[in-house]
Amino acid sequence: MAFTIGNPSPLPEPRFPAAFDQASAARLARELPLRYPDRSPGSPGALGAAAWFADQLRPYGLQTHRDTFRETIPGHGRVTLRNLSAVSVGRSPSTIVVMAHRDNAGSGPGANDNASGTAALVEIARAYARSTTRRPGGVKPEHTILFLSTDGGAWGGLGAARFAKRSPYRDRVVAVVNLDSIAADAPPRLELAGDAPQSPAAVLVATAARRILEETGRRPDHVGWIGQLIDLAFPFTLYEQGPFVAREIPALTLTTAGGRPPAPGADTPDGLDTARMAELGRAAERLVVSLDAGLEPTLSTASYVYFGPRLVRGWAIQLLLVAMLLPFVLTTLDLFARCRRRGIALAQAFRSYRTRLCYWLWAGAAFAVFALAGAFPTGAARPVSLDADVAGDWPRGAVLALLALLLLSWLGGRQRLVPRRPPTPEDELAGFTAALLALGAVSLLVVAANPYALIFVLPSLHAWLWLANLRDRPAVVQLSALVLGFAGPAILLASMAIRFDLGLDAPWYLAELAAVGYVPVVGIVLFLAWVACGAQIVVLVAGRYAPYPSRLERRPGPIRGLVSAAVTRARRRPDVPRQHAQP
Repeated sequence: MAFTIGNPSPLPEPRFPAAFDQASAARLARELPLRYPDRSPGSPGALGAAAWFADQLRPYGLQTHRDTFRETIPGHGRVTLRNLSAVSVGRSPSTIVVMAHRDNAGSGPGANDNASGTAALVEIARAYARSTTRRPGGVKPEHTILFLSTDGGAWGGLGAARFAKRSPYRDRVVAVVNLDSIAADAPPRLELAGDAPQSPAAVLVATAARRILEETGRRPDHVGWIGQLIDLAFPFTLYEQGPFVAREIPALTLTTAGGRPPAPGADTPDGLDTARMAELGRAAERLVVSLDAGLEPTLSTASYVYFGPRLVRGWAIQLLLVAMLLPFVLTTLDLFARCRRRGIALAQAFRSYRTRLCYWLWAGAAFAVFALAGAFPTGAARPVSLDADVAGDWPRGAVLALLALLLLSWLGGRQRLVPRRPPTPEDELAGFTAALLALGAVSLLVVAANPYALIFVLPSLHAWLWLANLRDRPAVVQLSALVLGFAGPAILLASMAIRFDLGLDAPWYLAELAAVGYVPVVGIVLFLAWVACGAQIVVLVAGRYAPYPSRLERRPGPIRGLVSAAVTRARRRPDVPRQHAQP
């Protein structure tokens, strides 16, 4: 990894100063939230804000094009959304997108989030407009510049996802600069995460950081290396660069907010820092000029961890994670070979794991059925807005019903896992071996799906591998190794709870991401298979493990028991004598 550290060079500085007008941008940033404080999707204010944006560009000769579509927003229903775009045609059809969402959560004016970004978008568009007034005719770009005002940005980036998937320009986009919440009294910040384990092009990030440094006198903040690694392992972002990065389109967000946009109630026009907005507006304009003048024709996304001026290549991180997996795989295979040489049967241990796996897959299927039935909030496969009520309000009735169903299912299916006799040391060793082999198989599938996700699995591999050798140690030692194995999922929960201010609602929010389809089905299945491995390890440490019973030992299951009982009753029923007609 040390030999793969790179230092990407930014594109050259623009040769002329930015034309960004602070006073004009401040007026627009205050006017929009005052005229339309509720711009939530489907509201009259959303329709009015769309007309307002078109009116701001009309004097500069920029004609807006409207893309109307419908989406289902969790807790909000099915609504109509509108993306507005204006194009300044350049000498090349390759397109640079400058964008900002104009909607808000509806519970506050949304002055910073995101009237500030919309105002800056209008000001940058003015510099590239062919004016129909007496003003100068604007700048003739080398690339085509598209100014995009999205709807649904505060509700999971719906407008950005729509553009990245359906716009006729999507195959020509070479870079995207997103402006979101740029007028807070806070340090400037870059958001890089995507909806897939990718990162924006390093040259784009380096250039944006340099332009911000030149305007503000400090390098922009960004998520630390641990947070970036978690974002690659579990791709998630609340900002609108996410859908573009997932489609391998270089994109980033300029903001003054953190991982979570500002609270709607306190986001008023009086709280705008117009000086900071002007600094980031000028930085964004000069970034677009730099991209337009010196953009690499083969600019593409990659994966890496960004340390400011330096970065570590993604392939080196993946290689390190796979290398950390190899000792576990080799040791587990050696354990399997020793069991075979000593004649320790593993078939019953694998059947025990199979039973646990079937139960957890059934639990996942039951969750999916509840979601399809409307017991949980459903909608587009996008991140659920943290400002929506459904993000923190657990549907207690549905959750309790699901837990009751799973408890009854477990009580009915656990008969074959109940200890009938004290397990022998060979039985316990076979149980550990089967669980570790299954864990190794899950890890290899994780490598195939997303190698970065190994950070959630590696703690369990290296901690639980020692449990078979700790059977004679004090219980606290065994318990410590067992708990350490659950550190991977705990890291994800802690990240969601702290970075996005979810607190104890983090487990429910992750479940909701699964319910709306944002989490891939493959990832859910692999997680359930890992949980089944952990369940077998837990019962081994607790002394409650039992090998799968033989044919003579096991009782019939609940369905087979009902059928057998019915057949037995039918066979015991006395024959009814036939009635003969009297002569």
